Amino acid sequence: MTKFVRDFVRDETGAAAAEYALILAIVGAGIATAAFFLGGQVSKAMTGAGSKVCEVPSTSGATLC
Repeated sequence: MTKFVRDFVRDETGAAAAEYALILAIVGAGIATAAFFLGGQVSKAMTGAGSKVCEVPSTSGATLC
């Protein structure tokens, strides 16, 4: 029994899985943060483009916006 406990304490095979999980969590958080900020920038760009389209006078007299 003592040999089993001693071997169990020295066993480090699960350490790699824990390290991969930590790396995955950090990368995932980075991707989520980048997507959040990129989404805001895309929204601003689309709003700006839409306002520029509304400024252009229509040749047919129809209201675009």
